[in-house]
Amino acid sequence: MDAEQEQQNGAPDHGTPSPRGGEPGAREPGGAAGGGFSRRAVIGWAGAGAALGAAGVGSVAAATRREEDAPAPAAAGGDVAFFGEHQSGIATPVQDRLHFAAFDVSASATRESLVRMLKEWTRAAAAMTGGREVGSGAASGLPQAPPDDTGEALGLPASRLTLTVGFGPGLFDKDGVDRFGLKARRPEALIDLPRFKGDNLDPQRSGGDLCVQACADDPQVAVHAIRNLARIGMGTVNIRWSQLGFGKTSSTTPDAQTPRNMMGFKDGTHNIAGTDAAALAQHVWVAPGEGPEWMTGGSYLVARRIRMHIETWDRTSLKEQEDVFGRTKGEGAAYGKVREHDAPDLDAMPGDAHVRLAHPDSNGGHMILRRGFSFTDGTDGLGRLDAGLFFLAYQRDSRTGFVPLQQRLAASDALNEYIQHVGSAHFACPAGVRKPGEWWGQALLG
Repeated sequence: MDAEQEQQNGAPDHGTPSPRGGEPGAREPGGAAGGGFSRRAVIGWAGAGAALGAAGVGSVAAATRREEDAPAPAAAGGDVAFFGEHQSGIATPVQDRLHFAAFDVSASATRESLVRMLKEWTRAAAAMTGGREVGSGAASGLPQAPPDDTGEALGLPASRLTLTVGFGPGLFDKDGVDRFGLKARRPEALIDLPRFKGDNLDPQRSGGDLCVQACADDPQVAVHAIRNLARIGMGTVNIRWSQLGFGKTSSTTPDAQTPRNMMGFKDGTHNIAGTDAAALAQHVWVAPGEGPEWMTGGSYLVARRIRMHIETWDRTSLKEQEDVFGRTKGEGAAYGKVREHDAPDLDAMPGDAHVRLAHPDSNGGHMILRRGFSFTDGTDGLGRLDAGLFFLAYQRDSRTGFVPLQQRLAASDALNEYIQHVGSAHFACPAGVRKPGEWWGQALLG
């Protein structure tokens, strides 16, 4: 589960909250009028700040950003810019909550219906990340019809919502059938992930033709986003599986408190910083000429549902727990060190310690950018918690990022006694939507 490779800083893909509805006459992507009012209008800016315990909501921010804009964290409850060179939700500061959904394209879908859905998804995503309703309030403007927006997020701020889309291998070639004429455009890096030692994958929690990652500081905002995209996609796509996550297992700024995973250890001491443009270019963003042009500026996402054997772990001695990770549980310092962020001495750790095996120095310098979340989904038939880590890792090429790293961990990581990978998926996440009028997947399907 690679506790060392954790998101520590966010990217400058965001701004402060904008007024409801944006500027007069503003239009949504695709040319549709932006008539939906801001959810924040229901409670007002002062009410939103009081309800969230936030001070200084901030000033107006543009809906788009330039790559050279100086980084500035989104205010509490604020907006993260939807438009930009890269999709938000990758190097963006990590939020507190997750709703991740994998979709399969329905048997009746056509290329035209898929394009139409992606255009509608983009318009809806731009609205929701800006704190606005989807559509105009009622489908086709008819009060007798179901409303365009399901409504459960009315009155809530944008809560730093980000929506990130990815395309799975099945969209390009499913069971040998090239349904949408995309087979020749499948990136070589979008491999079918190998089966790793110890995997116990549930097909009902694995794979998918498309995915949407919704991250926000309010779980209702994240769930609302996935719900509305699923409603828009009805008849074209169906949810294959989904996962709720809480308690981000990644830091957002260098001086922030490092979060802890469900095993009680600090998770995220060493990872690519979202503000480190050089490291992002080296390890996360696909460069020109690396595969098809439509993936330039994008990234490859590996999603793994990792169940922790909580009851066994909780009966394990502190010494053994620390030996498993190679760090102290309280401070989070590497063995032989005093502070969490002291440079680790890998030779001071047990040979099978998780940190030692996962560290970039043990993996040819390769790194991944991780955005993990904890989960707990009730209990199994024996009364044990179904809990663990929903692992999300972005990289420039999974063949040199996640795959060799996981092969190494699966072979000899001491942590394997206490975890099991039960879900797996791989997606190609294209570059960002640069401006209104463009749409998710346009360079691939347009």
